[in-house]
Amino acid sequence: MERLKVEYKNKIVPALKKQFNMTSAMQVPRLEKITLSMCMKEAVTNSKIVGQAAEELTAIAGQKAVVTKAKKAISNFKLRQGLPIGCRVTLRGERMWTFLERFINIAVPRVRDFRGLPTRGFDGYGNYNMGLKEQIVFPEINYEKVAKVQGMNITICTSAKNDAEGKALLEALGMPFRK
Repeated sequence: MERLKVEYKNKIVPALKKQFNMTSAMQVPRLEKITLSMCMKEAVTNSKIVGQAAEELTAIAGQKAVVTKAKKAISNFKLRQGLPIGCRVTLRGERMWTFLERFINIAVPRVRDFRGLPTRGFDGYGNYNMGLKEQIVFPEINYEKVAKVQGMNITICTSAKNDAEGKALLEALGMPFRK
């Protein structure tokens, strides 16, 4: 069992229960899923780039990435319906906890000019959304094999009812937010 999950059950749940005056441990916010996604505008001209991005995302997440396709045709972007333009992975359970621990302890400190994660990424329901400019901050990515450095979107879904509960949960888990 992951260290972060054990810490959540033993220390974070009682602390959040006390902080928000909750009567049951089931009321305490918990992580539900983490979604990683990449979208490439270059995929319109180079179809192989989506496959490479899917391989990189699979290595980062430890779970096979799904290729996403365009829902609509947009002529100004030379985009046709059904054209592969990105990839995504949804992590739950043990893989979610493993990824979060690696993200907080290994990947985030490797971000260039890092001053903390912005707090404006909350959606009003306790879920947190953030973007990374480079996928090479993850140790699973071999820098020599990367064709193009590209960003990704990371969404952390929680069972929190509002942003205050979601932020308290993520801070307790160790997310380095800006002060």
